[in-house]
Amino acid sequence: MMRKIVISIVTLACCMLCAAQEINCKVTVNSEKIEGTNKQSFELLQKSIEDYMNTTKWTNMTFADMERIECSMLIVVGSVEDNEYRCEMTLQTRRPVYGTSYMTPVLNLRDKYFNFVYQDFDRLDFQQSTFTTNLTAMLAYYCYLIIGCDLATYSRMGGQGCFEACESIVQTCQSASMTEAEQQAWLAYDRSSGNKNRYTIISNLQDAAFKPFREYVYEYHRLGLDQMAANVANGRARIAEGMNVLVKANTARPATYIVSLFLDAKADELADIFKGGTEKEKQDVYEALMRIDPTKQNTYERINEKQN
Repeated sequence: MMRKIVISIVTLACCMLCAAQEINCKVTVNSEKIEGTNKQSFELLQKSIEDYMNTTKWTNMTFADMERIECSMLIVVGSVEDNEYRCEMTLQTRRPVYGTSYMTPVLNLRDKYFNFVYQDFDRLDFQQSTFTTNLTAMLAYYCYLIIGCDLATYSRMGGQGCFEACESIVQTCQSASMTEAEQQAWLAYDRSSGNKNRYTIISNLQDAAFKPFREYVYEYHRLGLDQMAANVANGRARIAEGMNVLVKANTARPATYIVSLFLDAKADELADIFKGGTEKEKQDVYEALMRIDPTKQNTYERINEKQN
């Protein structure tokens, strides 16, 4: 009996440990642009980043294994010199839609200044409010952003604690000692990244002026997508109703980065949703999207395609 109790306790502890982490991220480091370099270094880097993101407990919340946030990170190495990596990073995250097997994209962003200093077997160790390395800081920032944006789709104004953690990391990195290349994308504005950087993302999310946008993110997912399994028309109508929020945000501050990121993730999905909508929905949504982001006209044109 005692043996069974001990086994049960150990099993429960293991289950709790497995459930503690919030993220399930597939990391790929692409080094095709680098010639004549030991590829093992990039394999070690890839494993180190993936382990760091997936085994660190980022919040005090408990996630069951099936609840972990699905995401992928592609790091394309442009150059390596004296252990300084200059890279571009693409991050994509998704979450399930209630009552379906469909995974909706939540984030689809590209960081063109994912630069860091790294040596083989460097320990990735992040401490909140304390700068260790730029790589750990960037990864922590994106992990909190992933979790925060996911929570924002499930509850109104959700993810606030994670966004505050992102803001704290930005503030710490702005005054930290790092190379000029590493400093890119942390500042309020720099000549390279302009206003499309890590600072701007969290600044937008924390700006009271964008509270309606954050509320719409919740409504889009919980009151729109998650309702479509039961009633497609009602869910679609709820998404259409909120499009004016995006228009107003873009009108107040044209080319707002957080709105652009939302449409980078949702453009194809919106086209697929509304090509089956009413004529009024099609017209209203198409006009709204073209006002906000005409660069995706080819995608939005699918809304007006004739249905068989």
